[in-house]
Amino acid sequence: MPRVLVCWSPAPREVLEWPLDLPEGSTVADAVRASGFAAAAGGAQPGEGDLGLWGRHCTAQQPVREGDRIEIYRALRVDPKVARRERFRKQGARAAGLFAQRRPGAKPGY
Repeated sequence: MPRVLVCWSPAPREVLEWPLDLPEGSTVADAVRASGFAAAAGGAQPGEGDLGLWGRHCTAQQPVREGDRIEIYRALRVDPKVARRERFRKQGARAAGLFAQRRPGAKPGY
């Protein structure tokens, strides 16, 4: 009887955890169903790419083992590449980058 932990973060700095004892041969989908995630998420069900075991994506049909941490991921609100471009645009080309913080009188590039 494997003991697993199902985790979900509905918002930043907020984590809900459900420790479960499951019968042998259970899958990730069985664990999510048994956790009560649907009630906590207002009836939502995770999609195929929204599940992971210890930080690595997995399928809902993956069998669980003793001590597994099943994670339910939420969708990103902003594409990280777009967010980086916006930050760069705000601070300007001279204030960003590897050599932006130079010592006074230092050679270029140091």
